[in-house]
Amino acid sequence: MNRSVARTLSAVLIFQVGIGVLLVLGDMRQGTLSLPTFKPDAPRLSEPVRPGDQRRIFKPGRDRPAVSPERDPGELPERLTLTLNDGVWRLEGAIAEGDAERLIPQIDRADPPITTLVLQSSGGSVRDALDLGRHLRASGIATEVLSGEFCYSACPYLFAGGKTRSAAAAASIGVHQHYFGESTLLPAFVAVEDIQRGQAEVMGFLDDMGIDPLVMRHALVTPPDEIYILLPEELTRYGFVTDES
Repeated sequence: MNRSVARTLSAVLIFQVGIGVLLVLGDMRQGTLSLPTFKPDAPRLSEPVRPGDQRRIFKPGRDRPAVSPERDPGELPERLTLTLNDGVWRLEGAIAEGDAERLIPQIDRADPPITTLVLQSSGGSVRDALDLGRHLRASGIATEVLSGEFCYSACPYLFAGGKTRSAAAAASIGVHQHYFGESTLLPAFVAVEDIQRGQAEVMGFLDDMGIDPLVMRHALVTPPDEIYILLPEELTRYGFVTDES
């Protein structure tokens, strides 16, 4: 092999390994892809938000939003679960891979039929959230987030799928960066391609649902270990809540 070619290939390999190390160090949690950040910690999720101070540490298993919910939800399911409580259909829990395929048949055969779905989730699988959101829209189902309850990360895509959408003033809805790849141990160019493809899919979904894709400017600058809480006026401005709500 030509020495210059060999040196070039070696340099590319070293560069990709270096990027891979940075990606892994950025967030050791499985399923998260981000570069390390060197900045002061954001306030905890339990701290109230105000305009210009909306980024919070994203550990929903530890903290809850500052406002009290109308009911104590207890421990949320580890996986997205459809339940009927006192005549109210609820979809709660973390969104796992395969949840769209599992839950769509349950939604379709629900008795009584679902007209409005109350959501509460810390997020999870983006692609499953997009598929579920599209199905909710096609089925004409409204979505709602109640006072003191939360919808974070991929959950706002479920919310966006509602034919009509309402959120209480004290509801907490937030966005941040997502991980789209299958593994953090990928060549750098593959990781970047995964992110670009995933972001394009998300922005296309938002546009299809009538949501202003500019909301992604907040998501893209908020790392996966933080969450950007949307203010009520932002939910209105970006089209998350409808006039009918």
